Amino acid sequence: MKVFTRVRRLVLLSLLGVGAATTAWAQAWPSKPLRVVVNFPPGGAADQIARVIGQPLSEALGQPVVIENRAGANGNLGGEVVAKSPADGYTLLMSSGGMVSVNPHIYARMPFDPAKDLTPVAAAARVLVFLVTKPSLPVENVQDFLTYVKANPGRLSFGSAGNGSSPHLAAEMMKSQAGLFAVHVPYRGAAPALQDLLAGQVDFYFDPGIGLNQVRAGKLKLLAVGSPKRSPLFPQVPTLAEAGLKGFDADTVFGFYAPTGTPAEVVNRLNREINRTLSLPAVKDRIQALGGEALAISPAEFAAKASEDSARFGAIIRERKIVGD
Repeated sequence: MKVFTRVRRLVLLSLLGVGAATTAWAQAWPSKPLRVVVNFPPGGAADQIARVIGQPLSEALGQPVVIENRAGANGNLGGEVVAKSPADGYTLLMSSGGMVSVNPHIYARMPFDPAKDLTPVAAAARVLVFLVTKPSLPVENVQDFLTYVKANPGRLSFGSAGNGSSPHLAAEMMKSQAGLFAVHVPYRGAAPALQDLLAGQVDFYFDPGIGLNQVRAGKLKLLAVGSPKRSPLFPQVPTLAEAGLKGFDADTVFGFYAPTGTPAEVVNRLNREINRTLSLPAVKDRIQALGGEALAISPAEFAAKASEDSARFGAIIRERKIVGD
């Protein structure tokens, strides 16, 4: 019995020592630059949001925040890089919500499990999608557009940032609810899809905000918003729900993730600093300029939102039989 008691005491002291060491390590964090992997190409919404948050976050933490783009497989490539990185708080992922809430539905196999291998750290923005068309399309409003597409089945094409991306799912939702048929042209990111729309290579596109300057310049037509509510940037533009597609909601939440096992103290510190950064007028204004809304919530709320989106997007993926590239 004495031996057992002594062993138990040693185990408890050991565990207390480990806990104290972990706490001390977390208090010393960060002591070197942080790497933020963006799992989409430069110029897209995820990339722009990461960069606008990165500078003030660097100032708050006292260390450089280095942005690294790792695009491919609808975000899976960059996600895998982070999921398999050391859980030490020095490697983060900035991703659209699709990698967590969509990809598990469209890929039979993934090189990692987002739900198990990544920890939600902080949301960054609720990203809306905007239905835009090339100027030459003979429509003036969303009702004209829906009528025109329905009258020309298979003759129109639309771009997206890839199979299962939020622009793709938004178009599939619209096609399903309105009974439309149009040809999907997937690209390796939102920016190249936008370029081909501007060049007239595709007819329409659900833009995640990066093409709004082109709308203002008259180079694209903005017909509707794929969100439950109108955008404050374009209060005169109706939602697709107002156009008759009841309950239409293609919003996604972009945010930061860390490898599972990252110390809770580090995750909570990052969440506080990112949320504080999101309250800065310059950051809020830049996110709004992209058509999004800054979203400061806890890691638990971020995880719950991903679960909710997974159920919503999973339904349309199964209905439309969407599979990954």
